[in-house]
Parts: sequence; structure tokens; C-alpha cells
Amino acid sequence: MPWVTSAVYGIVLVAGLYWVFAGLGPNDPLRTIGFGAGVAALFALEWFAARHEHAAAFLAARLALFVAVALLDGSGLSRALFVLLPFLAYLGFGRAAGSALGAVCLGLLVGGFAVWVPEWYRQAAVVSDLLMFGLGLVLAVAMAEVVLRERRSAARVGELSAAVERNRLARDIHDSLGHHLTAISVQLEKAEAFRAHDPSVADRALTDARRSARLALEDVRASVGALRAPVSLVAALGDLVDGEKVTLRVVGTERPIGQAAVTTLYRAAQEALTNAHRHSAADEVRVSVEYTADEVRLTVRDNGRGFVVAEQVDGFGLVGLRERAALVGGVVAVESAPGAGTTVRLAVGA
Repeated sequence: MPWVTSAVYGIVLVAGLYWVFAGLGPNDPLRTIGFGAGVAALFALEWFAARHEHAAAFLAARLALFVAVALLDGSGLSRALFVLLPFLAYLGFGRAAGSALGAVCLGLLVGGFAVWVPEWYRQAAVVSDLLMFGLGLVLAVAMAEVVLRERRSAARVGELSAAVERNRLARDIHDSLGHHLTAISVQLEKAEAFRAHDPSVADRALTDARRSARLALEDVRASVGALRAPVSLVAALGDLVDGEKVTLRVVGTERPIGQAAVTTLYRAAQEALTNAHRHSAADEVRVSVEYTADEVRLTVRDNGRGFVVAEQVDGFGLVGLRERAALVGGVVAVESAPGAGTTVRLAVGA
């Protein structure tokens, strides 16, 4: 959640500078410069933290900078920075660490008031600040819990997507490879039976057996290829096109969208291309992927014979496509008509 910390830093910076330049307190140029430099250091720290894995070290560095910024901020508004500590600890080290650090921060604030503000508990402004800080801690911990639940949900989506993909591959292997192996067995028995009586029939049976074996090998290679989860969607789609019958068009700049979404889009393209080759008799297929601000859209359009969508849902694999897309919050649409080709669209959020 990098935007959370950046938003808090920005608010603290604006509030602290406003307090100084609006004349709400003494204007000490060196102190103001130090305050601004401290907040700038926090922004820089977040940039480094997003690119490295030393969570404990970065949490300690944030704490040190929070203390420095709070001491330089005469308005006292920088105390809000300490709300981020339990939030970040919760995300990095779990519920116990986040809750404990939140309690420590609240205890330190109460202790500070008790030491430096006589009869603080009788002053409405101090009590109000304390209550608002406590409310901020509660909201920070609650937000961190929501983030962790989203992470776990995303992991479960990936597991469910993998399970659906395994089931689909099992069906493909059973239906396709099993068919070819049965055909090979029948043709070999036929060749053996006719070898002495009619060699020409036996030769044709062997030819048919070799053809079935070749088709079985192609299906095995396709299934093994489907097991490999692509890292880059554009690169993976590029491997599917040949530049002649199948072309690829990319609109926008590729960006990370999550492995489950990449796999879903890639499998949808595979399914659509397989149907275009095997069933549509298409001689031109256009694949396009578009990156917008909110989603990634995949479109596969062919000029094949087409079909009536309502009558061919199972044969086209639309049920499997929709199930796979639903796991990542995607939407599938198939448009086709006899003689008008077929268009498959899939959009997932990004």
C-alpha cells in the first residue's frame, strides 16, 4: 500500500508548512528546512523500501525519521506519522507485531503528555488529540487487516485457478490423448490381422497409426506448454503468433497485473486460437491486447466459418473460459454467427 504512506507524508508536510507560513507559530528557517528535508527523506525511504526486502531495517529507519520530523515540527501535527508504524508492522510481521506496536505508540503518547503537560487529562485539546490518535491507530490496524485478507484472497484465487487449469488439462488429456492412443491400438491390431492376408490394408493401418501418434505428440506438447505459466503476457502471446495467419497488436504499455490474471488471459488466447485452427477453418486470426487505466482487454478475432453461440457453448469451451475468468474478476464475451467468424473478448481489472 505505498500510496498510504505517501499520502500521510504529503498531508503532514502541507500541514506543517501551513502552520509556519500562516503565522500560527514561530518561523525558524533552519527548523523549517530541517522539517522539509526530513519529510523528503521519508519519501526517498519509501522508494527504496519498495525495491528491497529488509522490512525490519526500513521500519527502524522510519521510526528514527518520524522522531526527527516530529521534533522539528512545531505544530505537533507530525504525531500522525506514528500511526503508520503499527500499520507497516502489521503488514510486515503480522497481527501480533502490529497490535503490540500500536499499544506501545499509544502508551508513549500518554506518557509524553503525563511528563510534559501538567494535568493533561483536564485539557480538552490534549484529550481530543489523544482520542484522535487512538482512533487513527484502530483504523490503521483495521486497514492492515483488510490488506492482509486481500493478499490471502489473491493467493486462494491463484490456487483455485491452478486447480481449474489442472482439471481442464486432465479433461483435454483424457479426451484427446486417450482418443489418439485408442486409435493407435486399433490400427496396430488391424495391421497385425491383415499383414498376411492384405498387406495394403495393413500398410494403411500403420500409416493411420503413425498419424495418430503424431497428433498425440502434438497434443502432449500443447498440454505441457499450457502448464508453463507465462511471466510476461505480451511475450507469451508473441510465442503464439506466427506473423502470417496469426498477428498480434498491443495497445498501451505492459505493466504488472498479477500472475493469475496473466495466466487467465494467456489461456483464453490459447483456447481461442485452438478453436480457430481446429474448428473454424480460419485463415486469418488477429490477437490484440489493450492496457487501459483500469483493466487489460484481450480480443481474439478470426474470419472462420463461425457458429451459433447458444448451440456451441460446451464445444467452444466457453464454460471453462468463464470459470477461469471469474476467478480473477474477469468478464468473457463471445460473438459469432455462421459465416461471420468468431470474436472472443476477455477483460480483467488491473
